[in-house]
Amino acid sequence: MEPFVQLEGVVAPLDAVNVDTDMIIPAVYLKSIERTGFGPNLFDRYRYNEDGSENPDFILNQGPYRSSKILVSGPNFGCGSSREHAPWALEDFGIRCIIAPSFADIFFNNCFKNGLLPLTLPEADVRRIMDKATASPGFQITVDLEAKQVRDADEEIVVDFDVDDFRRYCLLNGLDDIGLTLQHEDAISAFEARQG
Repeated sequence: MEPFVQLEGVVAPLDAVNVDTDMIIPAVYLKSIERTGFGPNLFDRYRYNEDGSENPDFILNQGPYRSSKILVSGPNFGCGSSREHAPWALEDFGIRCIIAPSFADIFFNNCFKNGLLPLTLPEADVRRIMDKATASPGFQITVDLEAKQVRDADEEIVVDFDVDDFRRYCLLNGLDDIGLTLQHEDAISAFEARQG
């Protein structure tokens, strides 16, 4: 898993509440257990028209938002089914951080296990970031996990945040559940050798 230390990137504003996992990646695409290949179908029914052409009105199909690394959205992001494919699709598209006032629990946990930072900020701060990203296409912020701070280049927006210490450690070091286990590889090998 790629470490998450500092992320600087374009913010895509998705001004919606209750963005559910079926909106993020429709069930029809859940045919693989590989973690890659889902990016083209992220927000599929919103990004594409019935004929398969791109919907020019959808935010991720517009100019600088196509390369967004950070998505800002409304409350209860990731609600719905527990599909782990939702964070896979976001990451495969290139998004490593979602900022919202609140998240559905299972989606929130799945993000951390897959190298994404679901960042819960107060609604007023989310709104300031959303408004600035909407008014200025290409607006960028830095999400600094080491310093636990979100800021823009002009420092008009500076927001401190808190993240669970263990989850922060795992993201900073690029450790998923397998990576955590492999930190004890010598002890595991020694145990197996003793078992003969």
